[in-house]
Amino acid sequence: MSVTPPRADVGVSAREIDVAYGSDVVVHAASIALEAGTVTALIGPNGSGKSTLLRALARLHPPTAGQVTFADGADLRALSGKDIARRITMLSQQRTAPGGVCVRELVEFGRHPHRSRWGGRDPEGPAAVERAMALTGLSPIADRPVQALSGGQAQRVWLASCLAQDTALLLLDEPTTFLDLRYQVEILDVIRDLADEHGVGVGVVLHDLDQAAAVADRVLLLEDGRVTAEGTPADVLTTANLTRAYGIRVDVAVDPADGRIHTRAVGRFNDVGVRAASA
Repeated sequence: MSVTPPRADVGVSAREIDVAYGSDVVVHAASIALEAGTVTALIGPNGSGKSTLLRALARLHPPTAGQVTFADGADLRALSGKDIARRITMLSQQRTAPGGVCVRELVEFGRHPHRSRWGGRDPEGPAAVERAMALTGLSPIADRPVQALSGGQAQRVWLASCLAQDTALLLLDEPTTFLDLRYQVEILDVIRDLADEHGVGVGVVLHDLDQAAAVADRVLLLEDGRVTAEGTPADVLTTANLTRAYGIRVDVAVDPADGRIHTRAVGRFNDVGVRAASA
């Protein structure tokens, strides 16, 4: 990535936005701010509105109320699609690759917003594509057909395409889905590197609460389309908050050695008290 380190004019914020599918409002009066050099994780049960809120920031699902503005004052509603694509990019959960393309060609699709209208010129494109493939570990398979890849490899190709778009704001919807442990860790490392070394503002939906605790500077907890807690991981990832949100007891512990937060959802199979009583 070639983004300048954190600047005051890099960021996006949504204020009191509603998002609806037809007449069904699924996000209610939600506010969120993504800042340069900061990772914000969205967590919550299935159907709580995490992905929809993230999509609203990129106008992939326009809000029906409230306002989304960038740090330089630009209103999301007033920008062209190309202008938005030069500011913010999103890795969605579901993407279908066109047939007959290799890894490098699919990553190159991310450069579309930077190409001139007629000549298709993009002087910085080749270097951006190579950087994106290197960051995601795809360089050795750059010429392999996308259709021959595993689900995890394909996920990394789509992420590389987003990175090649070279925006200062990056939205990721469950980026560790389909990935084995190694690449889950490496993708989280890439997210932190983008924020810490390149000043990118990252918004990421995660189901793994320990991953959210490890990678995020700030966490938003959503329940039934509403933001019910916001703050640092320590502020939000509490037993009370998580137990209420997920409808199951969630124990939270802090490792005294390194301060890392660990969560554990407690059911009959792993409830020590219940198992001891039944022994």
